[in-house]
Amino acid sequence: MNKLLIVLLSVLVLTAGAKTRKKAIVERWPDGTQMDAWFKDTTKVDVAKLGPQYVITDYGVQCDSTLLQTKAIQAVIDRAAQAGGGVVVIPQGTFLTGALFFKQGTHLHVKGRLKGSDRIIDFPYMTTRIEGETCTYFCALVNADGVDGFTISGHGTIDGNGLTYWQEFWIRRKWNPQCTNKDAQRPRLTYISNARNVTIQDVHLVNSPFWTNHVYKSSHVRYLNCYIFAPTENIWAPDPTRGAPSSDAIDIDACTDVLINGCYMHVNDDAVVLKGGKGTWADKDETNGNCERILIQHCHYGKVHGCLTLGSESLHDRNVILRNCYTERADRVLWLKMRPDTPQHYEYVTVENITGHCKRFLFIHPWSQFFKPEKRDDMPLSRCNNITLRNIQVETATPYDVKTSDKYELVDFTIDGQPLVFAKNPVTNTNLQNIVYE
Repeated sequence: MNKLLIVLLSVLVLTAGAKTRKKAIVERWPDGTQMDAWFKDTTKVDVAKLGPQYVITDYGVQCDSTLLQTKAIQAVIDRAAQAGGGVVVIPQGTFLTGALFFKQGTHLHVKGRLKGSDRIIDFPYMTTRIEGETCTYFCALVNADGVDGFTISGHGTIDGNGLTYWQEFWIRRKWNPQCTNKDAQRPRLTYISNARNVTIQDVHLVNSPFWTNHVYKSSHVRYLNCYIFAPTENIWAPDPTRGAPSSDAIDIDACTDVLINGCYMHVNDDAVVLKGGKGTWADKDETNGNCERILIQHCHYGKVHGCLTLGSESLHDRNVILRNCYTERADRVLWLKMRPDTPQHYEYVTVENITGHCKRFLFIHPWSQFFKPEKRDDMPLSRCNNITLRNIQVETATPYDVKTSDKYELVDFTIDGQPLVFAKNPVTNTNLQNIVYE
């Protein structure tokens, strides 16, 4: 009898334990495919496990904010690479430099301030990627190509020192209104290309002359708790409304598997931008590519043009999620740039649990700045489909600002489960009858 009671009690305990166990939450992308467990890992890289630390002042680099020391700092990076890898440490103080190139096995840890030169001659002119094209242009302040496991860490600052570049841009634009971004000749802050397993964590990335972070043809890239800033006004006395031109926070160019978690972004252009190529024949160019599986979460936006922007140099963007974010004063939250000279397809995009304030929430217009249409008989019709908005609690005067076009179609838009259908006329806050709920 006692044995029977023991068995019964054991069964009851096991049953109760089974009931209290929670099933593992399986997250899915907007198209229903399962999200890889990698996206749940927001654990910071332990710098102590990355190899020997090379403090630059131990190798002849002087703590002098006025002395350009590109060669001396690069020599420390090269030394670490030749020894099998390690962490190049920027200690307390300010160190002035031009372009730096990190190699396999090397990492950057910033405690003080790594400050970029304000002379473009200190940034080599080489084959790179910019504005949806593979071309010859100036490299970035921090560069890493073909690396696996590269890390930028530390609570210090990488400072692009962009004031001179910004002012020159606005002077050029005043002299010639058709002046392009590339005409002004400015370096980016970081450029990571053809890489895997990259983490940029905790660091302050500020005052970039051009785009702040640019990642190209890379996979499994994480931005964790970064502070990304460029001024949005008062950088040019003739026009105090001007800020740092085209200082995008993070440009994701033909990449897969990117996680942006817990970052602060305040820049004078878009925050997170998906890119991949531009032009009538862009889908035939092997240097271009798609963006897939992009997750942006728990971020705080100050003033930005767009929290999440697809285009203007995008081809195919799929499985993109923006969630659990707060915006102070974004101009737009979701911006779909439709470029008439480029075949574009944006699909399976979800924006959910967004709070704060913005001027316009969803913005879709033709984008024709500096575009060059060519004749193509089989030009695909551009398309946006399966765009989902859920639990949006943003104060805005204009929830939807949408223009339709014969160059693209907008289908399968929903907000909180209700279909959102766009008529042939522009949608504005004063013309909401053009949105039909079925």
